[in-house]
Parts: sequence; C-alpha cells; structure tokens
Amino acid sequence: MKEAAEMVGRSHQAIRDAESDGRAPPPELGENGRRLGFTLKQINTLRDVFGTRPSRGEGDEPVILAVQNFKGGVAKSTLSTHLAEYLARAGYRVLLVDCDSQASTTGTFGYLPDQDLTEENTLLPYFRDEEESLHYAIRETYWDGLYLIPANLHLYQAEYEMAHEVTAETFSMLRDGIKTVADDFDIVLLDPPPALGMISLNVIYAANALLIPMPPAMYDFSSTISFLTMLHETMGVLEQAVGAIDYKFLKLVISRFDENKSAQTALVDLAESEFGNAMLSAKLRESAEIVTAGNLQRTVYELEKATTSSQVHKRCLNILDSVNREIEQLIRRSWPSHAK
Repeated sequence: MKEAAEMVGRSHQAIRDAESDGRAPPPELGENGRRLGFTLKQINTLRDVFGTRPSRGEGDEPVILAVQNFKGGVAKSTLSTHLAEYLARAGYRVLLVDCDSQASTTGTFGYLPDQDLTEENTLLPYFRDEEESLHYAIRETYWDGLYLIPANLHLYQAEYEMAHEVTAETFSMLRDGIKTVADDFDIVLLDPPPALGMISLNVIYAANALLIPMPPAMYDFSSTISFLTMLHETMGVLEQAVGAIDYKFLKLVISRFDENKSAQTALVDLAESEFGNAMLSAKLRESAEIVTAGNLQRTVYELEKATTSSQVHKRCLNILDSVNREIEQLIRRSWPSHAK
C-alpha cells in the first residue's frame, strides 16, 4: 500500500475511500483475506481516478526519441528497454519500436523473434507500402501502457528494398508511419540498427529527440566522435532531400561505466569537458544485475529478486532510475504545457 500510494500520489486512506465508494475496483484478496497487492493496471486506474497520471498536455506533440549510435555493444537496447519500462511504470503511454533486425529489444519482451514472429509482424509491410498505418504491427506487452512494434531478421530486407530505388520519400517512410499512430501515445521510443543504413536514416528523420549512448572506452569514444561527424553530414543531406530536422533535445549518455577503472573515469572527465551540457549528468553504470537480467531476456525492473546481492540490486535500480528520471525530465520540459 505504501508503494502504491507513492505511485498514485495520494494517501493510503484516499485509496481505501475510492475502493469503498466504488470509484476504484475493490482489492484482490488472498485465501487469508489479505490484499494480494496492486498490478500496474490497477495503479493506472487509480491515477485516472485521482487525475495524477502523467501525460502530455493538449497541444503537446508526442516525443519521438531515438536511442542511436552506429556502433554495436554500446547498451543501446539496454537503455531503450529500461527507459520504456520506467516511463510505463510512471504512467505514460509508451510505444517502443524495434527497428533493428537483430531484435534484441523484441527478445527482451519474451519473444523468440525468428520463431514467434513473421515479417508481417514487423515494420516491413509498411515499408513495402502494403499497409496504410502502423496500427497492424502494434502489440500489447505485459506492462500496462507499454506497446511494442517488434522486429526479426526479415526486417533487414528493407535495407535492400529501400536502397533499390531511392527518392526523397524513401527517407520519410518511418516518419510518416509514426504519424499514423503517434496521437495514441505520449512517447515513442525508436531502437535502430547499429549501422548507417536506410532504416537508420529513416530513424534520424523520424525522431524529434536523440540519445547517444557512449561507453567510456577509447574505441567507443572515437567511434562516437565519428558518429557525430557522420550524423551532422547525414542530417545536412537529409534536410536538403526532405526538409528541416529539429530535435527537442540531443544528449550523450555514458553507458557501461565502471567507476572503479581509472581509464574509464579519465575518459568520462574528457567527454564532460569536451561536450559539456550535451552530456546527461547521470551515467548508466555497469552492473552484474543488468547482465544477468539480459541473459534471462528480462530487464532489471522485471527481476523478482536480486540475482547477486540485495545491495547490488538496489544500487543498480537506483542507477537506472537516476538515468531514466533525467530523461523523463527532458521529455516533460519539451512539452509547452509542462515547460514551467
């Protein structure tokens, strides 16, 4: 009840009163007559009853946030999935779009992508002009308010097919598709491939905000510098072809950070001195909990108990929350109704 009251933003008694007078569903009770607890769906129902569920205001456009880097192994999917679940837990309506044929994000939500899904379940039919909107591909997840457009290996065919005959419209296909469903959501998260291809170019143009995860290793630091150079040049070409690109915010995120390694700490200091306010203050630190959860095709938010120690688990959750909370604040500040 204490945790529920904190999530809903009302007192224990206010929740009990809402259940008693019929404004909220009665609690589920176990055989011993004690409350079983609250599901996220029940929490969101209570938020709706009390008017405490966060959302973009009328006239605010959805934030379409890409987690992008042209290099693999930077914790792109880790950041995407944990951020999506954090925002859904907070009560936002979230759509997570897996644009990567490797489908790591899709696998995190319990699918074996190349066994459980066909190409018709991915973005591919829309890219082929076989569908007029993206509604066909949206799936509910086991997180209330969080929806998924999955991917699998077949999605890679879009790279060849879009490159076969390139026009200005080729680069705006995903943007046009997102527009067909974006009104149903507060936030759309895009998880693109770790390479500069046709799908990544579509993601760059479809997004109106950008996160760039960067591990504090020299190769990753150098490749991120190259990525930023390529991004600048690519955006220039795209703007000539399809129009202006205007991001609400663009932030670099230190990922896979081990603060006990002096070389990594030195690179973080260098990045902060060079990029300044373009860096997210919170850092996604390396944790055995994240690794173990990934091996189980889960996130740390889904673990029923610590896989290492309770202290390590709690610390990992605090780190994830600090990163995601800072991103949430950037999102909220981008909405005129929340800017003050």
